[in-house]
Amino acid sequence: MSVLLSYEQRRFLILVIIVSISGFSQGMLLPLISIIFETDGVSSALNGLNATGLYIGTLLVSPFIEHPLRKYGYKPVIVVGGAFVFASLFLFPLWKSVVFWFVLRMLIGIGDHALHFATQTWITSATPHSKLGKSMSIYGLSFGVGFAVGPLFVPLIQVSESLPFIISSLLCLVAWSLVFFVKNEKPEALKGDASNGGWMRYKLVFRYSWIAFLPPFVYGFLESSLNALFPVYALRKGFDVSMVSIILAAFSIGAITTQIPLGILGDKMGRRKVIIGSLIMGTLLFGICSQLETSAVAVACVFALAGMSVGSMFSLGITYMADLTPKELLPTGNLICGIFFSIGSLSGPFLGGLYLQFIEQVSFLVLIALVLAIIALIYIVFGKSTTKQLEFT
Repeated sequence: MSVLLSYEQRRFLILVIIVSISGFSQGMLLPLISIIFETDGVSSALNGLNATGLYIGTLLVSPFIEHPLRKYGYKPVIVVGGAFVFASLFLFPLWKSVVFWFVLRMLIGIGDHALHFATQTWITSATPHSKLGKSMSIYGLSFGVGFAVGPLFVPLIQVSESLPFIISSLLCLVAWSLVFFVKNEKPEALKGDASNGGWMRYKLVFRYSWIAFLPPFVYGFLESSLNALFPVYALRKGFDVSMVSIILAAFSIGAITTQIPLGILGDKMGRRKVIIGSLIMGTLLFGICSQLETSAVAVACVFALAGMSVGSMFSLGITYMADLTPKELLPTGNLICGIFFSIGSLSGPFLGGLYLQFIEQVSFLVLIALVLAIIALIYIVFGKSTTKQLEFT
């Protein structure tokens, strides 16, 4: 038994290391390319549109990824996804082109989605329900640590524009190699109505868990809009590149500090209450921050508090989905969480880019506060009937 527990702990550690390096590459890539394009005079709308490549790749691969996971298991999906990521990162310095970089971002989106889909499903399927909140919060924490460190490497472009891409590629390669030290496993077999094709599975999961897909949407919107477009907005406000990196890192560090406490709190008092409280607090903080933009230090401080409030949305949403969804449907639930994350991530740069281009009188952070307020209202009005897992009939 002790050997089994030791292997489970080792497997979990390897999975969270892979996720942390993936978070590092994403956290670095979004502000890095935005700053490079802004310096080169690329428009805000095109800058934001280019950032959507990552999430278009996620959406493109989503309809096709569940079948190979169920057929071949978690490990092969992680291996293929990781190869896509580190190879694409290595190719960035070879040719500086808006179109070429867009294609590379799509390939990274495909690889990242494979990594996250397989690791999330593996953890949610293998973890006892009583420990699920804590395990997923550690998962979110590992991604958040990587995401927080990523922007701090952006100033390396002052040494060489290629250096951040090369470092990120090498780190991804090292983390990816660790997956060869775990044994392959497969999800639980489908049964009942869930075995009647993909659309029936989607229908069942939506019936059980639709409300749980909104926090991943929120996190996707926050991640992409803050990391891809806030640097553009901040540079126009007169902040220097190093300060922008610190502000973005402050949000991620704030998220890191509350990942595990919020996960444990969700286990004890219910995920819905924690999600509503976090969304309301995030709305207030981003609204306040929009009035403090004359001070970069004040913005960094409020970003840290906002990260503490809403930086756990993704892991809270995944855990809430696992609360509401039957175990054999967890791969489908995780897949749909990833799709909603991608939709949020796509809408962030696109709507944010248009907002920056055409609404110059109102702070960019007001848009963030408005989105959080709308999702909080949906939870308050419609979320009461989905507080416990339903059973197949």
